[in-house]
Amino acid sequence: MDIDSLNERAKKVEKETKSFFKNIKKNRMRELDDMVHYLHEEVFEEIDCLECANCCRSLGPRITDKDIERIASATRMKQHEVVSAYLRIDEDNDYVFKTMPCPFLGADNYCSIYEDRPKACREYPHTDRKKFYQIHALTIKNAATCPAVFNLLERLKKEF
Repeated sequence: MDIDSLNERAKKVEKETKSFFKNIKKNRMRELDDMVHYLHEEVFEEIDCLECANCCRSLGPRITDKDIERIASATRMKQHEVVSAYLRIDEDNDYVFKTMPCPFLGADNYCSIYEDRPKACREYPHTDRKKFYQIHALTIKNAATCPAVFNLLERLKKEF
C-alpha cells in the first residue's frame, strides 16, 4: 500500500467507518473482538512492518518511567541522560521523543532497541487487544498511519 496516499484514503472512508461502529449492537461485542483478532492475524501475515515503519516515522509514543529505565539499560545510559538526549514533555505533560522519526529507527527500518522499546510501541496498533470496541476511535485514527489497520477496518466492514 502506498503510504503517501494512506492518510487520504483513510479520511475518505472515515465517516463510513465511524458509522459502522456506531451501528454495532452491544450484544455483538464479543463477536467483534473475535473477528478483529482473526483479521489482525490475517493482515499482519500480509504486511511487513519493516517495509513500512510509518508509525516509527510519524507517531510520537508516550514514554513511561518504565520505558525510560528499559531504554537506559539498552543504551547503557543513565536515565537522566536518556531524558536529556531523546525526550521532551508534551502538552499532556507526558514524555515523548524530541524528534521524529524515532531516534532508534535505523535506515533499514529496524529498531535499535526493539527488545526494550516503549510499551506504546509494543502494543501498537492495538488491534489484538480485548474489548476492541473501547478503542475503535483510536483505531480509526491509526488507519491513517498504519496500512494494516486500514486493511483490517476495510475487511471488518465487509465481514461483519
